[in-house]
Amino acid sequence: MTTAKDLFVIAIDQGPEHAVGQGDLSLALAGAELIDLVGAGAVTVDGDRVVPGGPPAPDDRLLGEAAERLTRLPPYERIKDWLWRRGRDLSAVYQTALEEDGELTRKRGGRLSFGSERVEPVDSPGRRRAADRWEAKEPVLTALASVVGIDDGRSGDEPGLDDKPGLEDEAVTTVVAAVHDAVMELEAVRQRRTIENAAYANLWRGP
Repeated sequence: MTTAKDLFVIAIDQGPEHAVGQGDLSLALAGAELIDLVGAGAVTVDGDRVVPGGPPAPDDRLLGEAAERLTRLPPYERIKDWLWRRGRDLSAVYQTALEEDGELTRKRGGRLSFGSERVEPVDSPGRRRAADRWEAKEPVLTALASVVGIDDGRSGDEPGLDDKPGLEDEAVTTVVAAVHDAVMELEAVRQRRTIENAAYANLWRGP
């Protein structure tokens, strides 16, 4: 399991009452992939640019796909642009992959047999690994989860993420900050569309 898969499992485990937006989650998954690629030595972060490195190639299929899609010609791609490009519909890609790997199962919502289906993580080593990282408040995972609105359960008196080991790496901090900015930008787009749609509806409704 990778950080992106762990993040997806944690997001799904929150239940429908705390559902995470697919767009927000997709951006965070792209950031998680980039952080894992940094950790594997497949890329480095130079300012706001993603600079491809050499082997080893990631063992994980989706992480390997991410590595293959890197822009390998200078001036290289900005982190922000990578998040938007790689993040397009990425949550759906991870859902499909985890279902194929037997990490997710479909269940019907509600008591009626024709209720809408939802996915849940199965009791697997992958889920337990994600849960262990989450319970240990692993800084990278909790930082990315926080960006998409998942509470890690820390009290206000506990140290912030920036004070914990793991986010001391400048490249990781840069990526997490870029994910935060992208999610905020996506929210701004949503709000603008809501306002525009409301104004359009009022125009047709008349005085």
